[in-house]
Amino acid sequence: MWGLVPLFWPLLEPASAIEILANRMVWSLAAVALIVLALHRWAWIRELLRQPRRLGLIAIAATVISVNWGFYIYGVNSGQVVETSLGYFINPLVTICFGVLVLRERLRPVQWAAVGIGAGAVAVLAIGYGRLPWIALILAFSFGTYGLVKKKIGLGGIESLAAETAVQFLPALAYLLILGSTGRNTFTHYGAGHAALLVACGVVTALPLVCFGAAAVRVPLTTLGLLQYLAPVLQFLCGLLYFHEAMPPERWAGFALVWLALVMLTYDALRTARRGRQAVVARVVTREVREAPEAEPKTPA
Repeated sequence: MWGLVPLFWPLLEPASAIEILANRMVWSLAAVALIVLALHRWAWIRELLRQPRRLGLIAIAATVISVNWGFYIYGVNSGQVVETSLGYFINPLVTICFGVLVLRERLRPVQWAAVGIGAGAVAVLAIGYGRLPWIALILAFSFGTYGLVKKKIGLGGIESLAAETAVQFLPALAYLLILGSTGRNTFTHYGAGHAALLVACGVVTALPLVCFGAAAVRVPLTTLGLLQYLAPVLQFLCGLLYFHEAMPPERWAGFALVWLALVMLTYDALRTARRGRQAVVARVVTREVREAPEAEPKTPA
């Protein structure tokens, strides 16, 4: 669903990217509120309201994801779907950089090499585009920042989206009301079908997240990480095969470098996870051997 969402945003034209974004914020809160009510998962709200620091972090997360959503919609509806997919391909590399710079994590040699190749890929793509791929970079850094803030908040997917869209709701609603009062909104001017599609922004936002949350507790983390590459792959294919965006050789070269970096990261992650499992098994076996009772000596016949 995340990979095919570029096919949805053009259906909302002639609404502007900002109007689509505002509708997405408003109707996402409505959709997630229904989910929270259906699941009876509202006990966290009272506890959250007593924690000003977490509320501040949620406000930051809501701001950052608003930037991400807005530029993603703008990128898709301005015919730059391939570049938006690049942003999500680059995102793992940005996340690693944040881990080093902000969380003081230490990188393994393969990770350093992957980050270096990713930086080279951005340089190659900048030459190919004749400019920095700024939409891709904004998407990558905004989503990387969002992930970093979410790590500090520590809320579940549904709860977090509910809190963030609650922060977004009033500014978005105010913008839509101002737009409507000046006669510049499309919600009431292009028929019931167009209005229904704008309302569907909430479902398009919430449903994939619900599925992701359900998968996170059922699927191994390494598998989940690999599956998340499907979204930018599908976005890339949408741009290439459906929207027929141009891919000159220098762009292919830049994307190839990004994909090489991701292959290296994936290989390193799988190898590290395998070693971790082997170490756990070895510790368990060693402990069982130490705790096993000694065999009793056999009595002679």
